[in-house]
Amino acid sequence: MNKQHYSRRFFLKSSAAFTALAALPAGVKAFYVDVENVVLPPRQMLPLKVKVNKQEYEVLADSRTTLLDLLRENLGLTGSKKGCDHGQCGACTVHINGERALSCLTLAAMVPGQEVTTIEGLADGDHLHPMQQAFIECDGFQCGYCTPGQIMSAVACVKEGHTGSVEEIKEFMSGNLCRCGAYNGIVQSIQKVAAR
Repeated sequence: MNKQHYSRRFFLKSSAAFTALAALPAGVKAFYVDVENVVLPPRQMLPLKVKVNKQEYEVLADSRTTLLDLLRENLGLTGSKKGCDHGQCGACTVHINGERALSCLTLAAMVPGQEVTTIEGLADGDHLHPMQQAFIECDGFQCGYCTPGQIMSAVACVKEGHTGSVEEIKEFMSGNLCRCGAYNGIVQSIQKVAAR
């Protein structure tokens, strides 16, 4: 029978690792503050007049409210999606004065006096925007979660003239992530609209 011999060094390293793991919960707990003892500043509510999809709205919103939360929670416009809430996925993309913007990083208090367009305001009644139609025809979506942000960025891509090559389109659209991997259909949709 083979007997394994462990060195003193192996024993010390293993003991240190297990001791560190055992102490971890207490160490991690020290990073958290007891929530009951935290005093939050009072909420400051602002009356806002915003123009979204060519319609005027008057709302009362917290001064810290993002445009995305205002759209979804106060106005019921749920087309813009909350993906990462850190401006990294592009699912919340809208247009402000015709330029694309990440609504999760834009404070609602910054948009009065500006024209906000969401995916709901892109179509003309029952007639889809050409980019929306192209996404359907070129299968530019799969689960559809990122599609509103992709379409809003794609419209800006064509409008700003970034359609000279597949590489240029991909570079411009790189701020919009698609977990399903529908990138080929998205690029084809943009090329189709740009060719018109």
